[in-house]
Parts: sequence; C-alpha cells; structure tokens
Amino acid sequence: MATPLQGISSMATRQVLAELVAAYAQQSADPVHIESVGGVDAARRVQAGEAFDVVILASDAIDKLAASGHVRAGSKVDLVHSGVAVAVREGAPVPDLGSEDAVRRAVLAARSLSYSTGPSGVALARLFERWGIAQEIAPRIVQAPPGVPVGTLVARGEVELGFQQLSELLHVPGITLAGPLPEPIQITTTFSGAVATAAAQPAAAQALLAFMASPQAAPAKRRQGVEPAKPRADPIHRFQASKEPFMSLIIDCH
Repeated sequence: MATPLQGISSMATRQVLAELVAAYAQQSADPVHIESVGGVDAARRVQAGEAFDVVILASDAIDKLAASGHVRAGSKVDLVHSGVAVAVREGAPVPDLGSEDAVRRAVLAARSLSYSTGPSGVALARLFERWGIAQEIAPRIVQAPPGVPVGTLVARGEVELGFQQLSELLHVPGITLAGPLPEPIQITTTFSGAVATAAAQPAAAQALLAFMASPQAAPAKRRQGVEPAKPRADPIHRFQASKEPFMSLIIDCH
C-alpha cells in the first residue's frame, strides 16, 4: 500500500478538505491524510520541522513559511476565499443583517457576543472601534479560545451572537445561521496550499494541490461555504476602491 501524503491545515478548511480528499481518492492512487488544527499551531509545527508533504493555511501564513524556508518557493496555490457569517442559538430570534447599520444595531443589542482569535476577529475589533462602540461592548465579548469554534459557544448558550467564517459555522449543531456580513463590511480570508520543504512526496503533493485548485473542485467548495479562489492576477478583494482603511484590507491569515 502506498504511503499516504501527509498534510496539515487550519480548522477553517477542515470540512472542505475532507470532501476534496475523498474526491481526489476516486481518481488517484495516492492516499492522503490531512490533520486539521488551529492555524497558529499548524504553522508552529511546520516551523518546528514536522514532516508534512502539504501545508494548507491562510495565504499570508503560507507566505511567512515560504520566507522562512519551510515551504517550497513557487509551490503556493490559492484554494478558497472564506467570508464571515453570524450565528445565533437555535430557536433564538434572528437579527437583521441586511446593512452595516443593521449589524451595528444587532451588536449593540446583544447581551454577549464572540469572535475568533484569528484575523477575522482582529478585523471585527477594528470595525467596532470605527463604529465607536468598542468600549461599550467590551464587557460583553467572550473570546473563543484558539481551536474552539465560536458556534459551540453559541450552541451552549454562552454567547448570544457569534461571528466566524461560514465554513466553520455550517456544521455546528444547535445554532441558526443569521446570514453573512453584508458586502460593505464583509471580511474575506484566502486559504492557500504549498508543498512543505521537508516533503517526502513533493510531486504528489503538488498534484494534490492542482486538483484542489481545479474547476472540478469548485462544487465541493461551495457546498462547504467557501468560494473557489481566483488567480492572483485577478484582484479578488471587493473593497479595494473603498476610502475606509479598514475596508481596504484583505485578511489573509487565520
């Protein structure tokens, strides 16, 4: 039996990678095993020299690993774009999220709220500061520990309003998706893959990434709440024309 390709990814892509690996198995003789952990832990393990063939993390985390020589230069492939959604506990009233003002009202009305420790959470904190409500809501914020989905806190009733990438909320029982953030304040994270410098099977790892970036993989990505990544030459950030500094950012780490 062939030795499985070994991969590591952040939790945000766990579900879509599981579906893509299953699809890849139908057309390839290369078995694949991808471990999904917190993004910070994944990057740390790659930097520590653990033997992986492929690494799938937020785009700028991959860039940092390339700069430090832990993934192969030129092997990076953008895979998906992931946006932030909002969840409430199952059975709770669903807030209006149809506009930036509506989201602001929902945040102010919530008795408690939570977001991730990743850059989407950092971007939300900046948004709350821009709205001038950061100090007012600070006592109501419950920070999700690294690796703990915000949706689980919502499902347990520990927080009333949860913000996290849609792909991480889709399969959490006990919650209702209130919807995505509206266009003007949406936060997009790009997730990319690269071949690890220590890869035992670099050619097979690059073939896996090529499949994951192919049009054939697009339906699975959309089923799991993410969008297929567009080529880097085609600007994908919807908010580049905005005059607001916050809106001009594309969040590429998790």
